[in-house]
Amino acid sequence: MNDKAKLTVDKINLHFGGLQALADISLEVREGEILSIIGPNGSGKSCLLNCINGFYRPQSGEIFFEDQNITRLASYKIAKLGIARVFQNIELYTGLTTLDNLMAARYALMKRGMLAGALYFGWARREEVKHRAVVEDIIDFLEIANIRKTEVGVLPYGLRKRVELGRALALEPKVLLLDEPMAGMNLEEKEDMARFVLDIFETRKIPIVLVEHDMGLVMDIADRIIVLDYGAQIAEGTPEEISLNPKVIKAYLGEEEI
Repeated sequence: MNDKAKLTVDKINLHFGGLQALADISLEVREGEILSIIGPNGSGKSCLLNCINGFYRPQSGEIFFEDQNITRLASYKIAKLGIARVFQNIELYTGLTTLDNLMAARYALMKRGMLAGALYFGWARREEVKHRAVVEDIIDFLEIANIRKTEVGVLPYGLRKRVELGRALALEPKVLLLDEPMAGMNLEEKEDMARFVLDIFETRKIPIVLVEHDMGLVMDIADRIIVLDYGAQIAEGTPEEISLNPKVIKAYLGEEEI
């Protein structure tokens, strides 16, 4: 594994009034790894991802991506830098087709002006064709060619999650944030999604940050695990180290009363 940090979170604190959502959280996302963030409900996992991709602003601390400070950047600028996210709650354009949802992500990468795009001539047309080819490759990769012209609002839940994964890939991410990508899925859908996540990691070489409640999956595919509890970081290590950590066991199972 390459130990070079792609993304660094340095002592961030986030609170909402008197509620401390994150307390002095520090971590690194390294090249060539799947980093999983786990913890009980309400431990701050999604809040941490929201800080990384600019939806929340931490009251203190800093976040660096490829040595650039992104702590105060707008979320759309962070996405353009190369941090893409799959959300816990599906955030697709339900009235658009699968193809159009993926193309919507490509527009952030297009260089044509408004006039050239409206008239659709010359290099603007060539650029559109190039981006369409990238999207078609993602559609083939995720095995969703049969729903490419289907409005996503009528798709089954598992397929909509796959389309959202495709839209994140369409941004050509340098880091991929997955916020409970298997939540609400049946066993077959989970197995498919896990296969695609591993394929993305192995073939596209994208570092992945995975927030997931399925501990069996986390233990199988994560290189490192960070554990949060009540907004604090209580453990970090390999899956084997985490599975034997008494603080982690206490956070998930509680302590027996004597």
